[in-house]
Amino acid sequence: MSSVVIKCGVSLRCMHRSIGIYRASLGINHQVYTPVVTQVMTFRTPVIPEDYDHVQIPDRPKLKFLERQPQTPRIVRQPKRLSDLRGPEPIENDFIHKQYGIVALGPGYMRWGHLEMARLTINRKMNDQKMFAVWRIEGPTKPITKKGQGHRMGGGKGSIDHYVTPIKSGRIILELGGKIPFEQVRHFLEEVAGKLPFPARALTYSQLLELKESQRNIGKNNSNPWTFENIAKRNYLGIDKFLSPYDYLWYGKHR
Repeated sequence: MSSVVIKCGVSLRCMHRSIGIYRASLGINHQVYTPVVTQVMTFRTPVIPEDYDHVQIPDRPKLKFLERQPQTPRIVRQPKRLSDLRGPEPIENDFIHKQYGIVALGPGYMRWGHLEMARLTINRKMNDQKMFAVWRIEGPTKPITKKGQGHRMGGGKGSIDHYVTPIKSGRIILELGGKIPFEQVRHFLEEVAGKLPFPARALTYSQLLELKESQRNIGKNNSNPWTFENIAKRNYLGIDKFLSPYDYLWYGKHR
């Protein structure tokens, strides 16, 4: 690539507007001078595009429809089972296709409306010729009961109102891949992540690895002796009577 250097002290844009490149002009003392243009060879490091030859687009690249409730012949009312939300996700916490996706940063319940919002938004804005998306969660299976407004206390457990999908912290909600860079899909992935009922982020595979590594380094390189773990283990100020067994399991990281 070549660039132009002008030795007369006048910029190239001003020369185009006033005198032109090959046109002589008068100086301060009415001296005639001609601007001298010299071409100088420079080099620019090209940006090597990513290789997507290993990416295979499936036959059905879009997110599939998830049912509003489980298709079982018998529906049983269940207790709350808050253990479905406690703690980090032990299994579905890593990308399979190692490209892009939405990661939950906290626990919560996803209703059928949240699933439909994510499906319609991504299927509408993605290019199915170059992209594909897959669910990493199942449809709503946990029943949530509710009593009618103005109902008196007693009378047993209420009837089933809707179904939800329990999500733990670190769970992969969905993955999106294809022969495209992350900047082309960031905007609608962040749009979906911002509408979920719990904190979530749109990340790449490398960003997910950096996030996990930074969380390990925070606990490993912490020089402050007054950590939750040390206070709980040594029972400072009799804090043992205020802690639950889950606090001794995760030391305040997950509630």
